[in-house]
Parts: sequence; structure tokens; C-alpha cells
Amino acid sequence: MMIPGVYMALITFPGVIVHEFAHQLFCRLCGVAIFDVKYFQMADPVGYVQHEPAKKPIHQLLISVGPFIVNNILALALAFPAAIPVFMFNDGSPFDFLLLYLALSIAMHAFPSTTDAKVMWDAIWHGKDTPLWLKIITVPITGLIYAGAMGSVIWLDLVYGMGVAFGLPILIIKFFSQLL
Repeated sequence: MMIPGVYMALITFPGVIVHEFAHQLFCRLCGVAIFDVKYFQMADPVGYVQHEPAKKPIHQLLISVGPFIVNNILALALAFPAAIPVFMFNDGSPFDFLLLYLALSIAMHAFPSTTDAKVMWDAIWHGKDTPLWLKIITVPITGLIYAGAMGSVIWLDLVYGMGVAFGLPILIIKFFSQLL
């Protein structure tokens, strides 16, 4: 079943908002001026952060991959307390299920967009004074971003989100319960 991206984004809008917030956060941390932010809209793109070019190539890398860092950490932090009653005791409250929905929607939008990848690639590979190590690590990061974008047509973003929001908390809980 094909659901147009804008409708999937409407269902998972918290993830879109956090994704754009993460870009904005890393712009601020790197001292990059922001011109415009749209956290969510019913159009393509569903959200964006327009900013000046980063002065340092590493800053562009951080701005581009910011959602991967922020969305994954926040999704896991939201899912973890809800996963214990829901998955370990089959006794979740409506609030637990709300937390799991938020975690899933946020994790689903952790991957940077292909636009993020293109801006990062251009800034790092065509920028002045980019260190070789940064160019080298940009290659697999860009490849993963494009693979994630291609995989979204077969619901890879949903599978990834479920892994972060449901699978990872379960694995962590089981790991520590065996230690006790």
C-alpha cells in the first residue's frame, strides 16, 4: 500500500518537528545564521531550515546529521520508560502508548533527507580547506542517507523507527535483567 509522503508525515508529524528542530539546534550550536524555519507544513517539503552556508565543513556535517543524533536519543528516552510496562508486563497505560507513538514517529524521521545529504556533500567535497578525514567519513554517511531514502519506499523508515522505539528498549531491558 502506498501512502503519499505528506500524509505519512501528517501521521508522524512529531518526528518532522523534532527533525527540523535538530537542524536548527545544530545551526545555533555551530553559530550558523538561520533565515527561515518551517517545522511542519502540508506541502513538499513538509519541513525545512534555511540557513547560511556553514563556515566550517565539520559544522555542515553536524547540521546535516543533527536529526540522526537528536531524534534517536529523544526517541529512545521516550520509549524506554513506556517499554517496560508495555512489553515486559503487558500492562501499559494510555500514556505509555502515547510515549511509544511519539518515540516511533520521532525515530522514523531520524534519517537526514537527500537534500541534507546533497548540501553536506557539496559543502565538504567542494569546500575550501576540508580535511581529508572529513571527506572520507562523508562518503559512507552520504551513502547511508541515500540508502535510507531509497528504503523508505519499502517502509524502511518504519522498520527503523520500530527498532529504535520498541526493539532497542527491549534489548536493553533484557540485557540488564540478566545481569541482576
